[in-house]
Amino acid sequence: MTAYGFALFETAIGRCGIAWGERGVASVALPEVRDADTRARMLRRFPGAQELPPSPDVQRAVDAIVALLRGEAADLADIPLDMNGVSPFYRRVYEVARTIGPGATLSYGEVATRLGSPGSARAVGQALGRNPFPIVVPCHRVLAAGGKMGGFSANGGITTKLRLLTIEGARHAGADSFDAEAAMEHLRTKDARLGRLFDKVGPFRMRVNETPSIFLALAESIVYQQLTTKAAATIFARVCALFPHAAEGFAPEHVLRVSDEKLRGAGLSRAKLLALRDLAQRAKDGQLPTLDDVRGMSDEAIIEHLTEVRGIGRWTVEMLLIFRLGRPDVLPVDDYGIRKGFMLAFGKREMPERKALETYGNRWKPYRSVASWYLWRALEATWP
Repeated sequence: MTAYGFALFETAIGRCGIAWGERGVASVALPEVRDADTRARMLRRFPGAQELPPSPDVQRAVDAIVALLRGEAADLADIPLDMNGVSPFYRRVYEVARTIGPGATLSYGEVATRLGSPGSARAVGQALGRNPFPIVVPCHRVLAAGGKMGGFSANGGITTKLRLLTIEGARHAGADSFDAEAAMEHLRTKDARLGRLFDKVGPFRMRVNETPSIFLALAESIVYQQLTTKAAATIFARVCALFPHAAEGFAPEHVLRVSDEKLRGAGLSRAKLLALRDLAQRAKDGQLPTLDDVRGMSDEAIIEHLTEVRGIGRWTVEMLLIFRLGRPDVLPVDDYGIRKGFMLAFGKREMPERKALETYGNRWKPYRSVASWYLWRALEATWP
């Protein structure tokens, strides 16, 4: 009988787990609410397994996973896997999935075609839904037809899937889009000083972190308010893990049913708990627009509608417009980083007032989101 060991390790998305046997990595677990839950999952799958320091080979696998989840170029294709108990068809699906590199995606149908079985897209989806090696076997890179997300069985559901794709820089359906090169060329003709900032910072590398719903995007925004990225990511992962069967991402009904005690236990403050419940109630009552709704709404209409939610201000919605919906013409004039970046890039002694920045920024229409991204990057540049 094969003896198994397991370990927990820190990543950019939270504490993950890894189990291994004599043949290689036997399982990878994405973050649960608590370490105890991850340990329990490992022991359910491998009764009698011991928590041990990873062997050198397993540590190399851990290091590669950690690097990938930091957004670095990491090759996981050669990590040996223990496929004991995995059916031949599932093995073939996992082999094809492992050929999909970071930043790339395939559809379930495309995977089926590569298997030589073009009518088996549903069976491919079932195999990936039972994938015991997430990240190493990158099931998050397989999408439904038309670039839609499909399902994801790991904690956090589609929210986690989107997050993994965003870390890897994958482009997928759902956000508004615009030609960045054309936008920069237009802005150079309108503002030579902004053009010099382009030259100083380099290529436009903004990523759109797409979302399966406005509700989930705002829920995550509420959790992230006034916290460091790492702390907020940990708490949001714990909230997602409260709903392990929500493959499509947790819904308003989940939030309304769960107890205050569990939400507070995940790390939410009292104020954020109340904001999340107000958001969920509005969504349940049909007062929150859907993704399809907002695509037909102006930026100002979206801001006006969403700021009615408790704890959601104009700045939060502007961040959603830029980084979740890919809207090209947003200038968050109340943002400290934008104002400070303008001061540095344009050689001013003081940060501009809101109205002055708004007036000056009118020359950047209809690509003020591009200008905003470069003003944020100005904070990282070296100035004489």
